[in-house]
Amino acid sequence: MLALLAARFNDVDRADDAVQDALVQAVETWATQSIPSNPAGWLYTVAHNRIIDGLRRDAAAARRLQLAAPELTAVPNPDQDEEVPDVETVLDDHGGVGDEQLRLMLLCCHPALDRDTQVALTLRLVGGLTTPEIAAAFLVPEATLAQRIVRAKRKIRDARIPLSIPADLDARVDALLTVLYLIFNEGYLARGGSSDPVRVSLADEAVRLTAQAIDLLSAGPGRVGADEGGAPGSDTHRAEAEALLALELYHRARLDTRLDGAGEIVLLADQDRSRWDGAMIERANGILRRVLGVGPAGPYQLQALIASQHANAVTAADTDWVSITALYEQLMRVAGSPVVALNRAVAVAMADGPGAGLALLDEIGDSLAGYHLYWASRGELLAKSADPRGARAAFERALGLTSNPAEQRHLQRRIASI
Repeated sequence: MLALLAARFNDVDRADDAVQDALVQAVETWATQSIPSNPAGWLYTVAHNRIIDGLRRDAAAARRLQLAAPELTAVPNPDQDEEVPDVETVLDDHGGVGDEQLRLMLLCCHPALDRDTQVALTLRLVGGLTTPEIAAAFLVPEATLAQRIVRAKRKIRDARIPLSIPADLDARVDALLTVLYLIFNEGYLARGGSSDPVRVSLADEAVRLTAQAIDLLSAGPGRVGADEGGAPGSDTHRAEAEALLALELYHRARLDTRLDGAGEIVLLADQDRSRWDGAMIERANGILRRVLGVGPAGPYQLQALIASQHANAVTAADTDWVSITALYEQLMRVAGSPVVALNRAVAVAMADGPGAGLALLDEIGDSLAGYHLYWASRGELLAKSADPRGARAAFERALGLTSNPAEQRHLQRRIASI
């Protein structure tokens, strides 16, 4: 709805406000009246009318200003009397809302915005994540993230950045792929205080949008982007986008085994691999084979290779931790970060023993002091190193840093077992 309205009126900020107003009005109206037979149509019509009302107010103000000072302004034409279509008709006419969502994504990934702002704004406007969820994904305070989003929307409005497919897609691909992966991660295991520890629909939405992004990056004459001067993405960027899709599919294939029947977290080693989606894993294998060798291995190709080691291991004992460690070493050189270093330390611990992993964790502790998975990983390695007191302290530290209820219960069980 937001993507369609933003495209219709070429005003992201106004469309976002109108959609939020429509949702608030729905809460107030539906609580006392029956829910309409077409809720989507009701919301779309209300949001559409809010925008029209706002344009009318702006036009009226402009007319008053023109009467007072005609040399300063001209009367805009806001298409005041346009008939509002049923939302189903709107969706049918577009043949698929994905193109409009991707246009909105690419707008949010405009190079005038810094990288963190690009990702945060797209997660907010296109991914549908709340401000607390995005702040958790960035490991920053909620207030900081909220201010970043407000400033970004204001910059788009003031600079009149168009909602269109850019001529150079490659300039925005990195931010776009980061956005898609963060959306998937929030679905895979919610970090933002969601009551659902795993949000399958959000993960599926990320997979769908990633597949559509690949289509966009592969666009040629007569396809998306060609009518606006858009050029297809480079082979390297398309390969990275496809590798991201493979990575998401590997994780999605085992998403149904992440929790048990009681909603408790099941660790990778304990998951029932017979319930993993074999067809989805094979699809990911095929994608990964196709893109390997297309340019130098990028971060998503390397992460997909790591995920393939887990997904294709018949049992947990069959996992090739030596190969995984080598892949993390390469990933550190290509796109090193404290979180990558954390994952590398865990892999080294599995290959060479907990002591080797703890030594690496000691090197990155300052940069991840507020990250619950750092302390959870440290607790596991200390437990394996026969240091129950240290393990308990680490698990308690992790417990205080996570808002995911399933993770909280898991950590409470680990503390009790210690």
